[in-house]
Amino acid sequence: MKRKTLLGLVLLSTVSIISCKQEKKTTPVIDPSTEQMATPQPQIEVDTLALKKQIEQEKETLSKPYNEEEDAQAKLNERIAQAKKEGKYVFVQAGGNWCIWCLRFNDFVQQTPELKEVVDQNFVYYHLNYSQKNKNKAVFNTYTPNARNLGYPFFFVLDGQGEVLNIISSGELEEGKGYSTAKVKEMFLENAPKK
Repeated sequence: MKRKTLLGLVLLSTVSIISCKQEKKTTPVIDPSTEQMATPQPQIEVDTLALKKQIEQEKETLSKPYNEEEDAQAKLNERIAQAKKEGKYVFVQAGGNWCIWCLRFNDFVQQTPELKEVVDQNFVYYHLNYSQKNKNKAVFNTYTPNARNLGYPFFFVLDGQGEVLNIISSGELEEGKGYSTAKVKEMFLENAPKK
């Protein structure tokens, strides 16, 4: 019984965190003690089904850059060799096609010319898949064993030798339902090779 209750609370908490809140309009209320109008308090209604549908619709419009089938270490080795040859770093975006924030970040970078230019000049970009089908445990353990508390997407930067230079959380780059151009550009520039 305790397990079911705990599971229910966890599920309810999760739904509350990810759900969209809508305010219901209220009508004025008379306070009986003063016979004056009391300020109504808006009620918050959570519509998780509408939020899920909205997210799924948004996902359909975004490109899916993660490949669950590929050998991630082999692809990273290719990107590292390319970065070394071109005098760039490898910028790795960890996440999956299931993750709306991962898809939003990819789309944001690709559709924002000033960001795309900075990326193309300084980095070889790679999308490291994490999904139920392919968790790429060995790759994550090799490069980011201490990043377990980061949400997706998170990023890491490799030099031309395959050494991890930085691990970056995406949370501080967010702005509304997207990302801040200024913060993302600054993040890329701070992690770019010094030329």
